[in-house]
Amino acid sequence: MALGFAAVGISKADFLVNEAPKLEQWLSKGMQGKMDYMNNHFDKRLDPRLLVEGAKTVISLLHNYYPEKKQPHHPKISKYAYGEDYHHVIKDKLANLVLWMQANIGEISGRAFVDSAPVLERAWAAKSGLGWIGKNGNLINKGSGSFYFLSELIIDLELEADGPTTDHCGTCTACIDACPTQAIVSPTVVDGSRCISYFTIELKDAIPQEMKGKFDEWMFGCDVCQDVCPWNRFAKPHNEPKFEPISEILEFTKNDWMDITADVFNKIFKNSPIKRTRYNGLKRNIDYLYK
Repeated sequence: MALGFAAVGISKADFLVNEAPKLEQWLSKGMQGKMDYMNNHFDKRLDPRLLVEGAKTVISLLHNYYPEKKQPHHPKISKYAYGEDYHHVIKDKLANLVLWMQANIGEISGRAFVDSAPVLERAWAAKSGLGWIGKNGNLINKGSGSFYFLSELIIDLELEADGPTTDHCGTCTACIDACPTQAIVSPTVVDGSRCISYFTIELKDAIPQEMKGKFDEWMFGCDVCQDVCPWNRFAKPHNEPKFEPISEILEFTKNDWMDITADVFNKIFKNSPIKRTRYNGLKRNIDYLYK
């Protein structure tokens, strides 16, 4: 695809019947931790017609972010955050896709979503056949693994829907066994309040002391459950220049990270997803690992 998307799938915009009890149970058990926003818009998460008036179709798209070059030093950053903020990059691509559709199909109304609204992205991607929900909770594509950004166009044009694919995790439990904090409590169910990504990105309070020594030197996010997944042996490097690693991510040593100043942080990460933690958050994470 000219815009760089690796795959696209189509679903009818209706109520996610199978996801409703799963989401309700997940929330009732407090697996959202202090991500209070997850308690909001329960109905909208399950029915895109409540998000977009006149919605008839959900178009799900995958965009590869698997990097050719990896961090040679610790502490570690999740691969999705190596380059520019994906929210902006993908949103621009979706806007261009809408323009193309309007020029070639006709007037279309709707909204684009990139991990910034109450949309169950993995559920829609799986429903449209782009992959299945693995035991680690990620969408896994049989041909290329799980290192993808998910995004959606919810539009008022009715399109022929694709069907779901089958589950190919089998008896494998590599992700469950490898999770440093035992956050994968059962197949496909991740306790967000125990996930390293939650602690290092979402949690604004002090990290609980009982997690000390369990972070495997991750300071922003965590890729363990994806790195050990056998299907990711098929992952191939992306070709999006804006997702190329910020040079400092590849060059900084442990001492460089420990000595980072607010000015350096703001300069390096001004267009990065890492800015979400802010300087104090990243320093908290680094200090938690090494002090």
